[in-house]
Amino acid sequence: MNKKIAFITGASAGIGQATAKLLASNGYNLILNGRRANRIKVLQEQLQNEFGTESHAAIFDIRHKDEVRLAFEALPEAFKHIDILVNNAGLASGLSTIDKGSLDDWEQMIDTNIKGLLYISRLVIPGMIERKSGHVVNISSIAGKEVYANGNVYCATKFAVDALNKAMRIELSAYPIRVTGIYPGAVETEFSIVRFHGDEAKAKAVYEGFDNLLASDIADAIYYAISRPAHVNINEMIVMPTAQPVPGIIHRK
Repeated sequence: MNKKIAFITGASAGIGQATAKLLASNGYNLILNGRRANRIKVLQEQLQNEFGTESHAAIFDIRHKDEVRLAFEALPEAFKHIDILVNNAGLASGLSTIDKGSLDDWEQMIDTNIKGLLYISRLVIPGMIERKSGHVVNISSIAGKEVYANGNVYCATKFAVDALNKAMRIELSAYPIRVTGIYPGAVETEFSIVRFHGDEAKAKAVYEGFDNLLASDIADAIYYAISRPAHVNINEMIVMPTAQPVPGIIHRK
Protein backbone atom coordinates (compact mmCIF):
# COMPACT_ATOMS: atom_id res chain seq x y z
CA MET A 1 0.00 0.00 0.00
CA ASN A 2 1.40 3.39 -1.03
CA LYS A 3 2.09 5.85 1.74
CA LYS A 4 0.13 9.08 1.79
CA ILE A 5 1.98 12.23 0.76
CA ALA A 6 1.88 15.49 2.70
CA PHE A 7 3.20 18.79 1.33
CA ILE A 8 4.34 21.06 4.19
CA THR A 9 5.30 24.66 3.51
CA GLY A 10 7.74 26.34 5.89
CA ALA A 11 9.13 22.98 6.99
CA SER A 12 12.65 24.10 7.90
CA ALA A 13 11.78 25.14 11.47
CA GLY A 14 9.07 25.51 14.08
CA ILE A 15 5.59 24.15 13.46
CA GLY A 16 6.43 22.94 9.97
CA GLN A 17 9.40 20.93 11.14
CA ALA A 18 7.50 19.47 14.10
CA THR A 19 4.65 18.50 11.77
CA ALA A 20 7.07 16.82 9.37
CA LYS A 21 8.47 14.70 12.20
CA LEU A 22 5.04 13.69 13.51
CA LEU A 23 3.69 12.81 10.07
CA ALA A 24 6.84 10.87 9.23
CA SER A 25 6.46 8.87 12.45
CA ASN A 26 2.93 8.01 11.32
CA GLY A 27 3.91 6.71 7.92
CA TYR A 28 3.61 9.70 5.59
CA ASN A 29 6.03 10.53 2.82
CA LEU A 30 6.71 14.25 2.57
CA ILE A 31 7.32 17.19 0.31
CA LEU A 32 9.30 19.62 2.45
CA ASN A 33 9.31 23.27 1.47
CA GLY A 34 11.63 25.91 2.82
CA ARG A 35 14.09 28.57 1.71
CA ARG A 36 17.02 27.16 3.70
CA ALA A 37 18.15 24.14 1.71
CA ASN A 38 20.70 23.04 4.33
CA ARG A 39 18.03 22.79 7.04
CA ILE A 40 15.70 20.84 4.77
CA LYS A 41 18.53 18.44 3.89
CA VAL A 42 19.29 17.79 7.56
CA LEU A 43 15.58 17.18 8.23
CA GLN A 44 15.33 14.79 5.29
CA GLU A 45 18.26 12.75 6.56
CA GLN A 46 16.82 12.61 10.07
CA LEU A 47 13.41 11.44 8.84
CA GLN A 48 14.94 8.84 6.56
CA ASN A 49 17.15 7.45 9.33
CA GLU A 50 14.47 7.41 12.03
CA PHE A 51 11.35 6.49 10.10
CA GLY A 52 12.40 5.38 6.62
CA THR A 53 10.55 8.39 5.22
CA GLU A 54 10.85 9.19 1.54
CA SER A 55 10.88 12.94 1.02
CA HIS A 56 11.37 15.56 -1.66
CA ALA A 57 12.98 18.95 -0.99
CA ALA A 58 11.00 21.79 -2.57
CA ILE A 59 13.31 24.77 -2.07
CA PHE A 60 11.54 28.00 -2.91
CA ASP A 61 10.35 31.28 -1.42
CA ILE A 62 6.57 31.07 -1.19
CA ARG A 63 6.32 34.80 -1.97
CA HIS A 64 7.50 34.33 -5.54
CA LYS A 65 4.85 32.73 -7.73
CA ASP A 66 7.25 31.69 -10.49
CA GLU A 67 9.48 29.86 -7.99
CA VAL A 68 6.42 28.12 -6.56
CA ARG A 69 5.17 27.08 -10.00
CA LEU A 70 8.54 25.79 -11.21
CA ALA A 71 9.08 23.79 -8.02
CA PHE A 72 5.60 22.29 -8.28
CA GLU A 73 6.08 21.37 -11.93
CA ALA A 74 9.41 19.72 -11.04
CA LEU A 75 7.89 17.33 -8.49
CA PRO A 76 8.92 13.73 -9.23
CA GLU A 77 6.11 11.46 -10.41
CA ALA A 78 6.12 9.63 -7.07
CA PHE A 79 5.26 12.86 -5.24
CA LYS A 80 2.55 14.27 -7.49
CA HIS A 81 -0.36 12.60 -5.70
CA ILE A 82 -0.63 15.03 -2.77
CA ASP A 83 -3.03 13.88 -0.06
CA ILE A 84 -2.40 16.61 2.52
CA LEU A 85 -1.41 20.24 2.02
CA VAL A 86 -0.27 22.01 5.19
CA ASN A 87 -0.18 25.74 4.48
CA ASN A 88 2.16 26.55 7.33
CA ALA A 89 4.60 29.13 5.90
CA GLY A 90 3.90 32.48 7.53
CA LEU A 91 5.46 35.22 9.60
CA ALA A 92 5.05 38.45 11.50
CA SER A 93 7.40 41.33 10.76
CA GLY A 94 7.43 44.33 13.07
CA LEU A 95 5.13 45.37 15.91
CA SER A 96 4.15 49.00 15.56
CA THR A 97 1.14 51.26 15.27
CA ILE A 98 -0.39 51.71 11.85
CA ASP A 99 1.02 55.25 11.46
CA LYS A 100 4.58 54.04 12.07
CA GLY A 101 4.47 50.73 10.24
CA SER A 102 7.12 49.72 7.73
CA LEU A 103 5.86 49.21 4.18
CA ASP A 104 8.52 46.54 3.70
CA ASP A 105 7.22 44.66 6.76
CA TRP A 106 3.65 44.96 5.50
CA GLU A 107 4.49 43.67 2.03
CA GLN A 108 6.51 40.76 3.42
CA MET A 109 3.58 39.65 5.59
CA ILE A 110 0.98 40.07 2.85
CA ASP A 111 3.15 38.31 0.27
CA THR A 112 3.94 35.39 2.57
CA ASN A 113 0.80 34.89 4.64
CA ILE A 114 -1.84 35.52 1.96
CA LYS A 115 -0.37 35.44 -1.53
CA GLY A 116 2.04 32.59 -0.81
CA LEU A 117 -0.75 30.45 0.62
CA LEU A 118 -2.81 31.15 -2.50
CA TYR A 119 0.03 30.38 -4.92
CA ILE A 120 0.60 26.87 -3.61
CA SER A 121 -3.08 26.13 -2.96
CA ARG A 122 -3.96 27.06 -6.54
CA LEU A 123 -1.48 24.46 -7.81
CA VAL A 124 -2.26 21.61 -5.39
CA ILE A 125 -6.04 21.76 -5.09
CA PRO A 126 -6.93 20.91 -8.73
CA GLY A 127 -5.23 17.52 -8.33
CA MET A 128 -7.22 16.86 -5.18
CA ILE A 129 -10.43 17.76 -7.03
CA GLU A 130 -9.50 15.43 -9.89
CA ARG A 131 -8.87 12.55 -7.46
CA LYS A 132 -11.88 13.52 -5.33
CA SER A 133 -9.86 13.32 -2.13
CA GLY A 134 -7.50 15.43 -0.08
CA HIS A 135 -7.18 17.64 2.98
CA VAL A 136 -5.98 21.25 3.18
CA VAL A 137 -4.79 22.49 6.57
CA ASN A 138 -4.37 26.26 6.86
CA ILE A 139 -2.30 27.56 9.77
CA SER A 140 -3.74 30.90 10.85
CA SER A 141 -3.36 32.36 14.36
CA ILE A 142 -5.41 33.62 17.24
CA ALA A 143 -4.56 36.91 15.47
CA GLY A 144 -6.95 35.71 12.77
CA LYS A 145 -9.79 35.73 15.30
CA GLU A 146 -9.00 38.74 17.51
CA VAL A 147 -7.04 41.91 16.78
CA TYR A 148 -4.44 43.09 19.29
CA ALA A 149 -2.61 46.39 19.68
CA ASN A 150 0.18 46.95 17.15
CA GLY A 151 -0.74 43.72 15.36
CA ASN A 152 -2.74 45.56 12.66
CA VAL A 153 -1.39 44.21 9.33
CA TYR A 154 -0.29 40.85 10.73
CA CYS A 155 -3.78 40.38 12.17
CA ALA A 156 -5.27 41.43 8.83
CA THR A 157 -3.29 38.75 7.01
CA LYS A 158 -4.39 36.07 9.45
CA PHE A 159 -8.02 37.22 9.23
CA ALA A 160 -7.56 36.69 5.49
CA VAL A 161 -6.37 33.13 6.13
CA ASP A 162 -9.48 32.60 8.25
CA ALA A 163 -11.68 33.83 5.39
CA LEU A 164 -9.85 31.64 2.87
CA ASN A 165 -10.18 28.62 5.15
CA LYS A 166 -13.95 29.13 5.30
CA ALA A 167 -14.18 29.73 1.55
CA MET A 168 -12.19 26.57 0.78
CA ARG A 169 -14.41 24.58 3.13
CA ILE A 170 -17.54 25.78 1.29
CA GLU A 171 -16.14 25.28 -2.19
CA LEU A 172 -14.28 21.99 -1.75
CA SER A 173 -16.66 20.03 0.46
CA ALA A 174 -18.62 18.74 -2.56
CA TYR A 175 -15.63 16.80 -3.96
CA PRO A 176 -15.23 15.83 -0.99
CA ILE A 177 -12.03 17.57 0.13
CA ARG A 178 -11.58 18.37 3.81
CA VAL A 179 -10.36 21.77 5.00
CA THR A 180 -9.15 22.67 8.49
CA GLY A 181 -7.96 25.92 10.05
CA ILE A 182 -5.58 25.84 13.03
CA TYR A 183 -5.39 28.98 15.19
CA PRO A 184 -2.50 28.89 17.70
CA GLY A 185 -1.88 31.32 20.52
CA ALA A 186 1.64 31.97 21.82
CA VAL A 187 3.96 29.28 20.42
CA GLU A 188 7.69 29.56 21.05
CA THR A 189 9.36 29.13 17.65
CA GLU A 190 11.46 31.51 15.54
CA PHE A 191 8.28 33.59 15.15
CA SER A 192 9.24 36.39 17.56
CA ILE A 193 12.87 36.46 16.42
CA VAL A 194 11.60 37.13 12.90
CA ARG A 195 9.03 39.66 14.14
CA PHE A 196 11.73 41.61 16.00
CA HIS A 197 14.19 41.40 13.11
CA GLY A 198 16.68 39.14 14.86
CA ASP A 199 16.57 40.72 18.34
CA GLU A 200 16.78 37.51 20.38
CA ALA A 201 16.53 39.21 23.79
CA LYS A 202 13.30 40.94 22.80
CA ALA A 203 11.95 37.70 21.35
CA LYS A 204 12.82 35.71 24.47
CA ALA A 205 10.94 38.17 26.68
CA VAL A 206 7.69 37.35 24.87
CA TYR A 207 7.73 33.85 26.38
CA GLU A 208 9.05 34.57 29.87
CA GLY A 209 7.04 33.74 32.97
CA PHE A 210 4.50 31.28 31.57
CA ASP A 211 4.26 27.91 29.87
CA ASN A 212 3.90 28.71 26.19
CA LEU A 213 2.80 26.32 23.50
CA LEU A 214 5.43 24.26 21.68
CA ALA A 215 5.60 23.57 17.97
CA SER A 216 4.84 19.93 18.76
CA ASP A 217 1.52 20.95 20.35
CA ILE A 218 0.37 22.41 17.04
CA ALA A 219 1.71 19.43 15.13
CA ASP A 220 -0.48 17.26 17.39
CA ALA A 221 -3.52 19.38 16.49
CA ILE A 222 -2.75 19.07 12.77
CA TYR A 223 -2.36 15.32 13.02
CA TYR A 224 -5.57 14.97 15.00
CA ALA A 225 -7.47 16.80 12.26
CA ILE A 226 -6.06 14.81 9.34
CA SER A 227 -6.37 11.44 11.10
CA ARG A 228 -10.15 11.62 11.63
CA PRO A 229 -12.38 9.27 9.62
CA ALA A 230 -13.22 10.49 6.11
CA HIS A 231 -16.72 11.61 7.11
CA VAL A 232 -15.37 13.89 9.87
CA ASN A 233 -14.04 17.38 9.13
CA ILE A 234 -12.50 19.53 11.85
CA ASN A 235 -13.46 22.97 10.51
CA GLU A 236 -11.22 24.88 12.88
CA MET A 237 -9.26 24.47 16.08
CA ILE A 238 -8.12 27.28 18.41
CA VAL A 239 -5.18 26.17 20.56
CA MET A 240 -4.01 28.43 23.39
CA PRO A 241 -1.61 28.20 26.31
CA THR A 242 -3.55 27.77 29.53
CA ALA A 243 -1.99 31.04 30.71
CA GLN A 244 -3.29 32.96 27.66
CA PRO A 245 -7.09 33.29 27.53
CA VAL A 246 -7.01 35.96 24.78
CA PRO A 247 -4.21 37.59 22.77
CA GLY A 248 -3.76 40.59 25.06
CA ILE A 249 -3.66 38.69 28.36
CA ILE A 250 -0.93 36.34 29.55
CA HIS A 251 -0.75 35.32 33.20
CA ARG A 252 2.95 35.33 34.02
CA LYS A 253 4.48 33.75 37.12
